[in-house]
Amino acid sequence: MWIVLGISSALFLGFYDVGRKHAVNGNAVLPVLWSATVCGAVLVIPVIVLSGFFPDFMMKTGLYVPVIGPRAHLFLFFKAVIVAASWTFGFFALKHLPISIFAPIRSMSPFWTLIGAIFIFHEQPNATQWTGLVVILFSYYGFMLLSDREGISFHRNKWVFLLILETIIGSISGLYDKLLIQKMGFSPMVVLTWFSFYIVVILSVLALILWFPGRGTISPFQWRWSIPLAGILLVFSDFLYFRALSYSAALIALLIVIRRLNVVVSFFVGGHLFREVNRGLKFIALTGLLAGVFLILLTGW
Repeated sequence: MWIVLGISSALFLGFYDVGRKHAVNGNAVLPVLWSATVCGAVLVIPVIVLSGFFPDFMMKTGLYVPVIGPRAHLFLFFKAVIVAASWTFGFFALKHLPISIFAPIRSMSPFWTLIGAIFIFHEQPNATQWTGLVVILFSYYGFMLLSDREGISFHRNKWVFLLILETIIGSISGLYDKLLIQKMGFSPMVVLTWFSFYIVVILSVLALILWFPGRGTISPFQWRWSIPLAGILLVFSDFLYFRALSYSAALIALLIVIRRLNVVVSFFVGGHLFREVNRGLKFIALTGLLAGVFLILLTGW
């Protein structure tokens, strides 16, 4: 069942990438991010209130949010801080990069997880994982060459740098999810609801400090239908993902691979919708990148 949930989560996540690309194109980033997040939070935060007034009914629906203590709230606030940083970097990168470049590079999170394990924890990858690393690096080099054709230099482009930062922080967030749900016993609904609440608070502060004072001198904010759509799609994706993680039999390595398949939706649907170039050659590089990710995580299944 958790595999089905993971695949469903990947589909919603892929369409979320397409929605947020449409929402942020030529638009002010922080208010778009804030608005999409609020629209998603509107769906889940009321569940906290309903759980307090009608606990028996909410238990029957499977959406019950139990009461948690201050220490648990601190852990969830920290989760929101991590994700707020990742989303902020990612939205700025997505605004300025083609989605056919953004989505594949974003799917490299297992690569950065393994790199961190090598340098921080002095782990030694096996031959299969080393092969995966090499395949990813060659594929990454392929994206570099294709990006040069579009005037995007991977070495000097600040948006590529922000994308890499988002990917690394996203990897940290995934490991933190496993800690919260599988090791510390947080219910998926507790993580989803309170995380959604705290990230709205954090992004509200960021928008007020970083965007609102100078809003007249930067890109104006335009409301688009894709803003609430992106927020809603992400909530459904996260709900299914946290549900999958709650199964004791769930293999986090395989679940990461399944969820990263969102790149297929982002690449083909987004690339077609936004009429991006070199999609055929990018698909070859994308295939190599996904093969490398598969090899890295193969021995963890």
